[in-house]
Amino acid sequence: MRLEIHSEAEKKMQKTHKVLQEQLVTIRAGRANPGLLDKISIDYYGVPTPLNQIAGISAPEPRLLMIQPYDSSTLKEIEKAILKSDLGINPNNDGKVIRLVIPQLTEERRVELVKLVKKYGEEAKVAIRNERRNANEEIKKLKKKGELTEDDEKKAQDEVQKLTDKYIELIDKTIEKKEAEIMEI
Repeated sequence: MRLEIHSEAEKKMQKTHKVLQEQLVTIRAGRANPGLLDKISIDYYGVPTPLNQIAGISAPEPRLLMIQPYDSSTLKEIEKAILKSDLGINPNNDGKVIRLVIPQLTEERRVELVKLVKKYGEEAKVAIRNERRNANEEIKKLKKKGELTEDDEKKAQDEVQKLTDKYIELIDKTIEKKEAEIMEI
């Protein structure tokens, strides 16, 4: 029982960290990264479709993204979606491909991005702590039912706390790395 709670909590904490990493990929750090466009969807024949499913996205240069739609009739829609997004990049459409030139970040914008990164990090930590609370509640329920002794309850809670500490530290390192990436460019 105790191991089930522990492994379930660990799975959820891993997922939280993975979601954080996915969020951080979409934050522009001055380098061209196809992941910047992951959140952009296009209305494709009445169905919201992720951009990366209807176009090839590449980064031929450090500060350039090229979007080549599989269906050239979607160029205008892709352009509109990029303009509506919060990327702050103007697309250049030549009739075949769309080029996105990633501008250098200003110091002010870097500070804003670091704040956003920290916000995502805090949200992830809150999710980890909520998972710790849920696991501890499950442990207490088992103790109440008589399925765990007091010693086992204490051990299980200690294991959950160690797991929590491990993932909080992992999140801190991930955030620190992203902040350094934003500030170095």
